[in-house]
Amino acid sequence: MTSRLAVFFLALTAAAVMVLVPAAGNRAAWAQKMETVTDAAGRKVTVPVPAGHVICSGPGCLRLMVYLQATDRVVAVDSMEKDVSSGADPRPYALAHPELRDLPMFGEFRGMDNPELIAALDPRPEVIFKTFASMGHDPGELQKKTGIPVIVLQYGNLTGYRHQLDQSLEIMGRVLGKTQRAEEIIQFFDDQIADLARRTADVPQSAKPTCYVGGISYKGPHGFRSTEPDFPPFEFTRARHPANSARPTAGPVSNAQVAREQILAWNPEILFLDLAGTVSNPGASALDELHTDPAYQHLDAVGRGRVFGLMPYNWYAQNFGAVFANAWYVGKKLYPEKFSDIDPARKADQIFSFLVGRPVFDRINAMFGNRVFEQVMEQKGE
Repeated sequence: MTSRLAVFFLALTAAAVMVLVPAAGNRAAWAQKMETVTDAAGRKVTVPVPAGHVICSGPGCLRLMVYLQATDRVVAVDSMEKDVSSGADPRPYALAHPELRDLPMFGEFRGMDNPELIAALDPRPEVIFKTFASMGHDPGELQKKTGIPVIVLQYGNLTGYRHQLDQSLEIMGRVLGKTQRAEEIIQFFDDQIADLARRTADVPQSAKPTCYVGGISYKGPHGFRSTEPDFPPFEFTRARHPANSARPTAGPVSNAQVAREQILAWNPEILFLDLAGTVSNPGASALDELHTDPAYQHLDAVGRGRVFGLMPYNWYAQNFGAVFANAWYVGKKLYPEKFSDIDPARKADQIFSFLVGRPVFDRINAMFGNRVFEQVMEQKGE
């Protein structure tokens, strides 16, 4: 890990300026050193290390801060963290840390920062972390207007862009003085993927039922035709998912709209549903479509009641804990004998406890009618 970190960080000089940061709450004071960090955009940014006061701009940025157990450094949040109007917000990090909602607001969600609000914050941020840098203020302009160093991060994911996720954790960990925790998170992700792969390694292709996941959220709710060709729970469990084989490009594809006729032609043996739309798009969710669209009544999985609910995971960028929790449930449904020791709800809370510090599965499940990790359609004739 040390060698990887060296790629991103260069000390300015051996005689760097040392600054004593006042204690915040029960946090002890520490000595800071000015260092030059190469961010994900290739920009060289000089910052105090470890940073004592920060803000996180853009989807998913604050989530990584929670993973790194550094919420005490956050001095303000964007509007997404303040909004409680939706009634359902299945972001584990936000549920586990409601105190973040009480912090001042520095701008709108999706990176629409307000330089004036940021400049007026007290305590003043020493660093701005920014994901999805093309949204909102240009990082360089934001840095000029606020006088605060801006570090660009690429959020990444757990599959095709895993290197971006690891890099972001490493950069943040270095700037915050949380390198050990960053390594622990990366190792945790590796261990989860390895365990899922080990359990499914010897399952013959003929014993794998075909499956499809519908209702995937992408910048808002979508219906049953919305899927993810690179759906991580399918990738991690070596599932047979025709949408992956039929994708038009060789690179990662995060979302696709599949023709209804194609889904009928595939006729997957097991269907999984992202339950996000059942709350955010009531009456028109993927589950509603399976109940009301005459065409979908011809799917064998619908007739046999082999339709199962998954935890929403695309909510202000991907919730990585929810991705892994879904993967364990998918594995148990596809290969029960390989996952006989797994209780998916308990496994989810183990994951959340490690990543965000608290078990929150029951609260998320309640938001979606207690249908997460459950059969959501009965077999016809029952």
